[in-house]
Amino acid sequence: MAEEPLEIRVGVAGAARPPLAVTMRTPGDDLDLAIGFLLTEGIIRSAQDVRTAQLCAGDQEANTYNVVDVALAAGVPAPAVDPARNFYTTSSCGVCGKASIDAVRTRSLFDVLGDGVRVAPEVLAGLPDALREGQRAFRTTGGLHAAGLFTADGTLVCLREDVGRHNAVDKVVGWAVRQGRLPLAGHVLVVSGRASFELCQKAWMAGIPVLAAVSAPSTLAVDLAEEAGLTLVGFLRGQTFNVYAGAQRVVGLEHAAGPVARSAGATAATGPGPGSRP
Repeated sequence: MAEEPLEIRVGVAGAARPPLAVTMRTPGDDLDLAIGFLLTEGIIRSAQDVRTAQLCAGDQEANTYNVVDVALAAGVPAPAVDPARNFYTTSSCGVCGKASIDAVRTRSLFDVLGDGVRVAPEVLAGLPDALREGQRAFRTTGGLHAAGLFTADGTLVCLREDVGRHNAVDKVVGWAVRQGRLPLAGHVLVVSGRASFELCQKAWMAGIPVLAAVSAPSTLAVDLAEEAGLTLVGFLRGQTFNVYAGAQRVVGLEHAAGPVARSAGATAATGPGPGSRP
């Protein structure tokens, strides 16, 4: 299971581009990772904001390619490289170096709240198995996270793996940016592990209306999901799951208020389940 640093350099064309971020990641899909990171951090808005993006060797390690150099399109302002906002991230957390929560709560261009997509409980229940079936690297290593983008009927659109959950999501988002697919209205993002604040932010920035995780959400994730109008599903295991925000998008829960637990075979909500907030 490989884990190596990736340095992302960003700036205007024709000038030296300083490092903006260093993230620990599993090598592969590095251009998607960099573009997805820039989009979810609000530095770019679309693929048109990028003039060039290329993988290149680092200054000290000529035989490795652990640097992505991004030249912004004309008129796109270069991000301020502020040491106080330190963008170093580990494979377990993408926001540890941010100066404050206010700096993290980047506003999306997309109206997630107005997305009227609806997902059947049976479809939600089947998504973790579909995600696992697509995890080729996980079957070999047993140690990688995954993020999968699905349509509302459960069709897999894109899957990426990485040692970090946030990196896997950035790889999916970056793929969508480069394919010109944003906003990702009507889609469901499924992640292995827990649902953190940063993953809700990334879903919001990409215009994804539904985020589902196999484990628990954090309280900040629930707060941000409610603010954004995002449907947040946690403990998605077997035939059961909890809905923490945006229950109106889950068929059968249109009138539910507050966190609810649901079995895919049930006809009504059963009330708060494990990990629910009062």
